[in-house]
Amino acid sequence: MRVPLRDLGISIDGSWLEPQIFQLRQELLDRALVFQPNIWLSEEWFSPLGIPGFAAPFYLTHPRLMRLERAQMLDVEGGTHGECMRILRHETGHAIQHAYRLHHRRRWRYLFGSSAQPYPDQYRPNPASKQHVQHLRLWYAQSHPDEDFAETFAVWMRPRRRWRKRYAAWPIALRKLEYVDELMAEVGGELPLVTSRAVVEPLHRIATTLGAHYDARRRRYVVEVPNTYDRDLERLFSRDPAHRAHESAAAFLRRHRTTIRQLVARWSGEYQITLDAVLTDMIVRCRELKLRAVGAERPLVTNFAVLLAVTIARVLYSRRREWIVL
Repeated sequence: MRVPLRDLGISIDGSWLEPQIFQLRQELLDRALVFQPNIWLSEEWFSPLGIPGFAAPFYLTHPRLMRLERAQMLDVEGGTHGECMRILRHETGHAIQHAYRLHHRRRWRYLFGSSAQPYPDQYRPNPASKQHVQHLRLWYAQSHPDEDFAETFAVWMRPRRRWRKRYAAWPIALRKLEYVDELMAEVGGELPLVTSRAVVEPLHRIATTLGAHYDARRRRYVVEVPNTYDRDLERLFSRDPAHRAHESAAAFLRRHRTTIRQLVARWSGEYQITLDAVLTDMIVRCRELKLRAVGAERPLVTNFAVLLAVTIARVLYSRRREWIVL
């Protein structure tokens, strides 16, 4: 954890990430796109404004670093083939926008909005909206016009392109997809207008240690939660002295912690480290209230997962913000 990122001695060549990037480049060729993004390693995923390329996180290059990422953040963003390809297609959407300056086109601005709009630190999504595609978690397309385009491009680029059927009842989202289809047919065979190979914050220049890197990331995702769920916990578990021979609710939750966290992450799209912070607080409260786990195990796990999902929704959309950190 004391090693600076620049001293890790890693690269994309020969890494776990390399075949995913190879597939991405092949998908671009399969869609008759001559554009190929420049890709480099950094601390996280990002595509700098005006640069036809993007950074990928360093931890995807080595199994040991991926294990460290999971230990520190409880998840590995992009750590499976499917998720990695989803993010790569999204970032390619940003890169191709920059390469061809697509945001200067009148119809692009009409459908997606102004790219010059200030980039928010937070955004407030509407989960019921049918104006935006759904690709990455947390309704990411709603955060900014550039993200809307990148998400739409990523859906358009997916193999077995079923977007016409998937979004048939979403007229505005479908219109955006059809525009991307027309746009890629127009520019696909043309050389990019922007060909810069500049990179931003490449790994070999970052002096931050692994420890400092993870401290900063955990602070970004962990939230404080008010103790407003005692009543819900008491409904779910028991304070009756007659049940004191049963396993404590705190021990029960610790035993099922990973299963519950992963289940709620799949439902909500929220980061596991955020869920874990709330779950930890609830376990402490169960211990203080001396609650016991009574009843069949599986329904109890499911019911608690529902309670955690509702609790995290209250925190994220009512207290911490009615917003999602971008």
